Amino acid sequence: MRPRFWEDVPLQAMTAEEWEAVCDGCAKCCLKSLQDEDDGTVYFTDVHCFLLDPLTCRCGDYAHRTERVPDCIRLEPRRLDEVFWMPASCSYRRLADGRGLAPWHPLVARDPNAVHQAGISIRGRAVPETSFAEADLEDRLVDWPVTETGDDD
Repeated sequence: MRPRFWEDVPLQAMTAEEWEAVCDGCAKCCLKSLQDEDDGTVYFTDVHCFLLDPLTCRCGDYAHRTERVPDCIRLEPRRLDEVFWMPASCSYRRLADGRGLAPWHPLVARDPNAVHQAGISIRGRAVPETSFAEADLEDRLVDWPVTETGDDD
């Protein structure tokens, strides 16, 4: 990868390797969410996908995730218009919004655990979906994925 590629290369022009490296590993996109049918508002829960490893905050079957989890959203450069639902701390959304990567991002900090140490990831804050019935998701709503901007202020 090119050094500090994210500063000069638009998301749409990144190589597959660069695109994947932009993921900060927070796993907030793996949280179950509910969307209001009337106004489109997305509400996050503290319930994560059964494929997620809650310690590493990585998918246990990344290559086959969309086959195993039909509602898994594959974020791709051609689908950047869908980034609106991602939390403000999401590195893809940060770059799409022109805010750059946060200091805790693994590429910036040069430490894959920086996202966890900064308290941005879901590590220790979410439970597997196998613990709850789908009907109970409304009782598991949380605001921390949305209220955390990932900014360093």
